[in-house]
Amino acid sequence: MRPSGRVAAPRGNTEQTLLPSQLEALTEGRKVGLDTASPLGLCLPEGYQQGQVSRAERLRETPGEAGRKREPELAWPTPACLRRADLGPRSGRRCLCRYLMVVVSLVLLGSFLQERLEEHLMYSLLVEEKKKILWQLNQQQISPEIKNRLQAFKDMQKTSQGLQRAKYKLLAGGPPHKKKLLTVGVSSALHPHESRLLDTLRSLFQASSGPELDRVVVLVSLSDSDPERLSQTVANISDLFRTHIEARQLLVVQGQLGGPPPLGTLRPEDRPSPCEALYSAQKADHALLMNFAANLSEYFLMLDDQVRCMPKFISSIYQTLSAWKELPWVTLEFSSLSFAGKVFRSSDLPRLASFLLVFPKDTPTHSLLSEFPLLLAQNTPIRFGSSVFYHVGNLSGQESACFPADKEKVFGEPDNPTASVRTDMVVLSTNTPQYAYTLNRESFATLSPVRGNHLTVILEEPQKVVRIEVLTGSDKESKYQLQQGHVELGYGPLEDLGGCARYTLLGPVVEGRLDQMVSYEEDSLEALGCIRLLVLEAQESWLLIRQISVWTTEYEEEEEG
Repeated sequence: MRPSGRVAAPRGNTEQTLLPSQLEALTEGRKVGLDTASPLGLCLPEGYQQGQVSRAERLRETPGEAGRKREPELAWPTPACLRRADLGPRSGRRCLCRYLMVVVSLVLLGSFLQERLEEHLMYSLLVEEKKKILWQLNQQQISPEIKNRLQAFKDMQKTSQGLQRAKYKLLAGGPPHKKKLLTVGVSSALHPHESRLLDTLRSLFQASSGPELDRVVVLVSLSDSDPERLSQTVANISDLFRTHIEARQLLVVQGQLGGPPPLGTLRPEDRPSPCEALYSAQKADHALLMNFAANLSEYFLMLDDQVRCMPKFISSIYQTLSAWKELPWVTLEFSSLSFAGKVFRSSDLPRLASFLLVFPKDTPTHSLLSEFPLLLAQNTPIRFGSSVFYHVGNLSGQESACFPADKEKVFGEPDNPTASVRTDMVVLSTNTPQYAYTLNRESFATLSPVRGNHLTVILEEPQKVVRIEVLTGSDKESKYQLQQGHVELGYGPLEDLGGCARYTLLGPVVEGRLDQMVSYEEDSLEALGCIRLLVLEAQESWLLIRQISVWTTEYEEEEEG
């Protein structure tokens, strides 16, 4: 009969269990007895402490009834403090307490070691982030002093004292009664004999409809040391935009940092250069603006006081934010300007505001805005091809010497490189998928696409691409659009022209279209091999893929006069 792996325990002991691998010792007839208790209150097999038996040989043989040997049983030592036959009640309690204390100590030790390990990992990640940002900032020829500011990255995780103690004065209007979708923030340092702020506000409100304005609040932060000029500007704003102020759609404030001067601002003993003075003031102004706006809305759009707004820009931003809501991003850029058109989540504003203040006074604000997304793992810019803001006017003499001139990015016609097009959608008659990529008026039409269907452009030769536009639906009536889908970039073309080895997300299709810049990580040498349009949700209708346009040449730059 095959051994069952069970034996009876000796008298005065509870039944015990051993691993199946220990059955061999029992079948060979070796005897194993109980030794004295270990320091932890656990009984060890006979000979264990002298090295006579191994763990796999902890067995006991028990005589059966009427001289019959019972079937073997696997056994494991039982804590001595739990064996009532060996110890009295008082000794048993002492043993049990000692056993429990050891167990609790081990648990606490394990928890402590786990916390130390997590702290070590977090510290390592933080150090790597600091090194990466400092290197990138240094590559942009920012002051070498920034290399000694590693602690600044830890400081930015909490709001600086200057912002915690900031004081604000309401100059016109009041905060909205409920949280809005979007705050449009404008920081303005007033200039003599200039009305560019009023022109910007006029353009903003004229480009927006009543329902659009119900979703937003416009926040203007003024900074001017001349009280008379400040008072006149507030009076002009109140007269021109009284309706919006009364509707709590426009709010004008003035802020001042509290506490000791932050690292990125000037101290009384400083003797800054003209550019350092401008950088310091600009960073403080934008930090105060963002600090005040943090709780007004879900998202924050940054503008400056020298822009014009395209009609329906609020609807365009709203539709894009809805499509990107569940996707990872830190900054969405709706223009190619250095300040205007950047959208942030309001939950990131405290960190961003502190980030602006922890760097030296000679660090330009626009460089910090470009580097901030890297700290939150957005490695490349997310910039849309069609700008909804453009710059007007010229900078003053000192400003033009310290700030880069904002240049509009103007593209020529698309130059689709040679490529083949494949799809698993229904192909009707002679309407081939290649029509979607050919630069003419022909389109590719298909019926009832399902989730997972794709149309993939496979470039004959991988190359750098700077912009991609995908249009779906009819041109005039916007029918037959792709309702849910996104565009992916493919790398590592497969030999059989079946596509690419891996894909990364470029962006979602918004209202039937995508128009987005293609950005690459620093020093990336990998060229684009595929462009894939992916259906994310089945639709019971026709789908018209009207045009896929690709630009491979760098844009032309034209400075606005």
